[in-house]
Amino acid sequence: MAYALQQLINGLTLGSMYGLIAIGYTMVYGIIGMINFAHGDIFMVSAFIAVTAFTLLAAADVSSIPLALTFVLIVSIFFTSAYGWAVERIAYRPLRGSTRLAPLISAIGMSIFLQNTVQLTQGARVKPIPPVIEGGFEVWSTPDFTVQVGWSQLLIIVITVIMMFAFTWLITQTPFGRQQRSCEQDRTMASLLGINVDRTISFTFMLGASLAAVAGVMVTVYYGVIDFYIGFLAGIKAFTAAVLGGIGSLPGAMLGGLLIGLIESFWSAYLWAEYKDVATFAILCLVLMLRPSGLLGRPEVEKV
Repeated sequence: MAYALQQLINGLTLGSMYGLIAIGYTMVYGIIGMINFAHGDIFMVSAFIAVTAFTLLAAADVSSIPLALTFVLIVSIFFTSAYGWAVERIAYRPLRGSTRLAPLISAIGMSIFLQNTVQLTQGARVKPIPPVIEGGFEVWSTPDFTVQVGWSQLLIIVITVIMMFAFTWLITQTPFGRQQRSCEQDRTMASLLGINVDRTISFTFMLGASLAAVAGVMVTVYYGVIDFYIGFLAGIKAFTAAVLGGIGSLPGAMLGGLLIGLIESFWSAYLWAEYKDVATFAILCLVLMLRPSGLLGRPEVEKV
């Protein structure tokens, strides 16, 4: 029982990071109906920005952990949002009136471009940093096993919950949220009503990138090591989470991320750790066959 509780905590931590990335996928899909396959590499770029920021803080001898984390989050969100804007401006906006396949190919090309750019500028070796947040507290102790929650795990879960509520409020209660939902329903009618569709879509890409930035910082703090290829697998799993929860649904993206994290954690603990990725993608296949709209998604109804 204690071991299962520890895997539950580990799975929630991992799932929180997947959920943050998955929300970016589902926001972009909701407003333009396209999957941004460069989103995982935006997350990777944010992790490298975080490592650079932590290195600069260490050189400046900044010892305050809250101050360091706040600075790194702000810097990562700022630069990663700029990357998100650039992806929309370069890879999506010129092809918005084209076939659905053209932006998809363009996004994959942007993903490869970002991977190779980081590999050439930062090198192919992993980038480690010293532990930023150490320690934790005991939740439950038995003669055979002790359940522990690390401070970094608690930070990831708390930040994820805060971001989830903040973005839900942003989408449902603010003028920008109304503009975004209007563009999701009918971009042509939204533009006739005075909504700047281009600006709304660009800002949506930037919001999704900022969530990926938070996930990138959390991954850097939690694992302490990154490389130029982490965006591919994390992006695919986050996309799986978005599909599992219901593509286009923010709560569904978070639910899907948590489920994927829990599946990976328990599969690695009780079955075969080397096949955890196989289990994740097998679940994606099952969902697409049995419930294509996802757990919280709604089937699309075409109005005529």
